Amino acid sequence: MSSLRNHRVIIASLFLPTTAVPGESSPPTPDIYAREAGTTAATQDLGGRPPAFRHASSRSIGSTPAPLKSIVDDLKSRAITPITTPPSELNPFSKFASLAPSPAGKGTISPSSIRNMDVSLAKFQPDPLHPIRLQRRSSSKPPRYPTRSYSNTSSEPYYFAPNIHCNGGLKNAVDSVKDRMTNKLWVGTLGSSTDAYNTELKASIDRRMKELHSSLPVWIPDAEFESCYDEFCHQVLWPCLHYAVPDAPKTKLFFESAAFKQYAAVNKRFAEAIESVWMEGDVVWINDYHLMLLPLLLRQSTRVPALASATIGFFMHVAFPSSEIFRCLSVREHLLRGMLGADLVGFQTASYARHFRQTVSRILAVEALPKGIQVGFLPRSDVEYGIPGGAREGHGRFVDVGIFPMGIDVGALRERRREPDVSYWVQLLRQRYAGMMIVVGRDKLDEIQGVRHKLEAFELFLKKWPEYQGKVILLQVALQTTESNELAAGGVSDVVARINSAFSTLTYQPVVFLHTQEVTFSQYLALLTVADAFLVTSLREGMALRTHEFVECQDGRHRPLILSEFTGSYSYSGFRSCIAVNPYDTHGTAKAIHQALTMSDEEALSRWEDLHNHVVTQTAQTFVISFLTRCLRANTEHTIQTDLNSVPALNTTLLLPRYKHSSRRILLLDFEGTLWRPDMSRAGLLAPFVPPEGAVELLNKFSANQRNEVWLLSGLPIKSLEQVAAKAPGVGIVAENGCFAKIPVQNGKGGVWISMVANLNLTWKGLCVEILNYFTERTPGSFVEEREASVVWRFWTGPTDDCADRQWARRQAAEAQNHIFDSLGERYGLRIIPGSNSFLVLPNNISRSTAVGAILHPGGPAHSPRSSSMPDLDVPVSGGGGEAGFVFAVGSDEKLLRRLNELDNAETVSTSGKGTDAKWKLDAGDVGNTMWLFANSP
Repeated sequence: MSSLRNHRVIIASLFLPTTAVPGESSPPTPDIYAREAGTTAATQDLGGRPPAFRHASSRSIGSTPAPLKSIVDDLKSRAITPITTPPSELNPFSKFASLAPSPAGKGTISPSSIRNMDVSLAKFQPDPLHPIRLQRRSSSKPPRYPTRSYSNTSSEPYYFAPNIHCNGGLKNAVDSVKDRMTNKLWVGTLGSSTDAYNTELKASIDRRMKELHSSLPVWIPDAEFESCYDEFCHQVLWPCLHYAVPDAPKTKLFFESAAFKQYAAVNKRFAEAIESVWMEGDVVWINDYHLMLLPLLLRQSTRVPALASATIGFFMHVAFPSSEIFRCLSVREHLLRGMLGADLVGFQTASYARHFRQTVSRILAVEALPKGIQVGFLPRSDVEYGIPGGAREGHGRFVDVGIFPMGIDVGALRERRREPDVSYWVQLLRQRYAGMMIVVGRDKLDEIQGVRHKLEAFELFLKKWPEYQGKVILLQVALQTTESNELAAGGVSDVVARINSAFSTLTYQPVVFLHTQEVTFSQYLALLTVADAFLVTSLREGMALRTHEFVECQDGRHRPLILSEFTGSYSYSGFRSCIAVNPYDTHGTAKAIHQALTMSDEEALSRWEDLHNHVVTQTAQTFVISFLTRCLRANTEHTIQTDLNSVPALNTTLLLPRYKHSSRRILLLDFEGTLWRPDMSRAGLLAPFVPPEGAVELLNKFSANQRNEVWLLSGLPIKSLEQVAAKAPGVGIVAENGCFAKIPVQNGKGGVWISMVANLNLTWKGLCVEILNYFTERTPGSFVEEREASVVWRFWTGPTDDCADRQWARRQAAEAQNHIFDSLGERYGLRIIPGSNSFLVLPNNISRSTAVGAILHPGGPAHSPRSSSMPDLDVPVSGGGGEAGFVFAVGSDEKLLRRLNELDNAETVSTSGKGTDAKWKLDAGDVGNTMWLFANSP
């Protein structure tokens, strides 16, 4: 973490943690209730007193006489219809305060008081005969803020308050390392309507936000923000990322969303804001699906060209779907290319990262490796959406793809649990529900969270095990979101009413349904502490951090967790000790509730220990530190690639003397594209291979010098390269991109092939060829090349013009790559290397770079062969790059050239004509003449 102290971290998120509220002074301190904006937000409360905070409406801001309201609240007033809450009280436990003991623990709660509590609680339950219906929220209702506001000590007509819309989990994680990440800058929106703000007011807010809160507001017109946030983000992106492809009424919006223009415009405004403050050495951390275009916009900045080499990380806080879902988006390519502008793309789970790699491979036809994405394309210029294009992205960039599970700040949560308010509510709840079991749930009120599925499972549980009627309650805390979920919310209220009408008695009501804003954070922690089970039935979710909170709060009781298989948390081994459920299986979930309530203390303790070990290991601090340090390393190792214009041309005057005076020289020469330019037409590819005489003559000239050890690096199969070996026996050969190596003949010995894949299972080849034959039948002019340990599919052999037939062939190639990777890739450990007109399938961790590494290592396969089936292998080969005075590599394999740059005695030459990390560049047409200069030297 010490390295991060040397960098300022610019954290880009749609909403800032702090917002500006209109008014000359802050109102009285409100009761603080917990409300999330994406993930956990630990807030404070004041012992259960009802909230009393509303915006002041008497003071005008700028040129507007009316109070400004939250954009999100404004969207809710028109786009959603939340379940109504009782107007008399917002805190469901507030009436208990006069009947309960003080926080200090003095006094007791009498039975008569508990009966009075039942009466007060009943006011907050849905009427089973008249279920709550959905009502439009008044657009004039002022917003309410959930945390303590800051005093305004200046004469400005506003004050600052915590932003209820910000990503609470991200804010908590960043705050948890504030003593070590001392230099940071938040970039985001205020989350309120700002059209009425004049220039002077905006400048004032900018200045004070930076001084007091290390924040930079991004000013976005209200209409533009509304279209981006409500239409594209929440009606297009959010459903897609969570496997919810819209039905017919939304199909046009989903596939042809005009709101994407506003989405691109918002991302561009973020880019301009970051450009205005970015300095050399800054780390840009971009968060979540609202800003998927931002990494590429920064990378291709024309205002600040240095951003092309900046450290940029992107983290997706929500799920990422399979390619079958994501490819339905009409703007899929723009979003993927935008994300690939980062040095590091992070996800919550391995499955989300795998889905991203597969989607990129399938849609963009680039190489997807287990560690990340090899970007080998030039992004198109998307003028229609105002997204720049150009060569700055470059060829050969590598984008790391990593897994960084989010966690909670365990230390901070433990401190909160020790506060008197929490103990107070724990005692109150235990006496109120004495002799009863409590199943607790807390979810956003949208379809993705599966609240209706949870209620239906609880209903079935009460029917199947009637002995628990009157003894078990489900206390469900729900947060209304900004999504249009009238049907979802309506279904929930109907199910709640049905359950309570069927099973309620004078003293028992099975479902207690509350809104998050009705429960203070201390009350919520008390619920987690007294719960007999915690139930999560999400249909799809990133990391369910509320489960981490439950596990930590259960350190004294160790009751079980019931968790949906479709949450990110469940994918980690530590959380496999929960009771897993498929939320679509109502019977299975009902059975899981029964299992949790009847579980022995010994089994519950054993399960809890595994869960707790994960929670205290994968913390918020670990998340922040690991992501940012990996981002810095990725920028250093992979993505800083020298522009071709700054790479010097090969200086033979400088290198020839070194070559002449070296006693041992190792020459590593690429064959295709360097020494030999193959005919890539269909006739040329299908014609029998004939070794080029000029290349063979050059190789023999090099190998005739006793001080030279010459290796030819090729992707051709052994049967083709045998002809080269016969004409140039003193040359070592690497075939099939590192799968095989032939030891050069020395003193009449050698000349045998060594398998670098002898210990690998190659049965995948037959299955791969079968898949490719299927696509070959549907792709005119394509054919399959099956080699000893790899397979090549030539999907296009016609002219290089981007005609309709070639576009079809490329789409088929992307489909084939995705199918091979899904069905065979992980099972057999394969990698796919795409080209412009073909792609190669071969075992993972096999490449020209690994073969050369073995050649240069004294204990490599040339000295200690892996295959005992090869005869006469103990041939002395003068390997070992460290012993050679001069290592000379000429080719276009960037991975190999980067690896050889680590040797002090290596000279690397790129012939690709693209951006490279090689020390020298050489035009492919000049390779022959230049190599003869070296070959003719003594």
